[in-house]
Amino acid sequence: SGRRAGPMLSLRWPDLGTILCLGAHSDDIEIGAGATVLRLVRENPEARIVWVVLAAGGRRGEEARASAARFLAGVRGGAGATEVLLQEFRDGHFPAQWVEIKAFFETLKRFAPDLVLTHYGQDLHQDHRAVSELAWNTFRDQLILEYEIPKWDGGLGSPNLFVPASVADADAKIAALLQCFPSQAGKHWFDDLTFRGLMRLRGLECNAPEGLAEAFYARKVSLA
Repeated sequence: SGRRAGPMLSLRWPDLGTILCLGAHSDDIEIGAGATVLRLVRENPEARIVWVVLAAGGRRGEEARASAARFLAGVRGGAGATEVLLQEFRDGHFPAQWVEIKAFFETLKRFAPDLVLTHYGQDLHQDHRAVSELAWNTFRDQLILEYEIPKWDGGLGSPNLFVPASVADADAKIAALLQCFPSQAGKHWFDDLTFRGLMRLRGLECNAPEGLAEAFYARKVSLA
């Protein structure tokens, strides 16, 4: 046949009733998994989406809420189908607030998500690592996928799960980031080249149909 061989097994998403998106900071979910969220919403329009940002006070909270509304606009489940929970834990000090943040995570158990999107467990930012560790500590029977965040510190690894993205979804993700987060505009890395460049690299690694993908770490997966 004309099909190109590859080393990967392609699997389809399971049926998803509730998706929990966790971010330490106001733009984390969008940077790490924005195109994937857009695809999941489109393919699971009846799903319930719970969007949680741990450090989202003041202006950053306003940005987070506006961005969440944009990414979740396709959800059709009616009242209660989306829930945006913005907390005001101190940016950069999550390890010192462990007890308080863990208590908040315990309240998230009531959502019983089918999928949890969280930070890469070996991310070099201490807040990101704390969120990832608490996600694994809290959710023992859920599929947890860890997304990656490019940063000055480096720390990108070799992810083992890839979600191909369309050019349209990549464009929508990047447009939302640049328009919804004006407070980040002055950062030298917060631009189209960074976001699209990483997606292109991950698209190369999984031979994505449109050349773009987001990548995740699937630490533990059970195939029935």
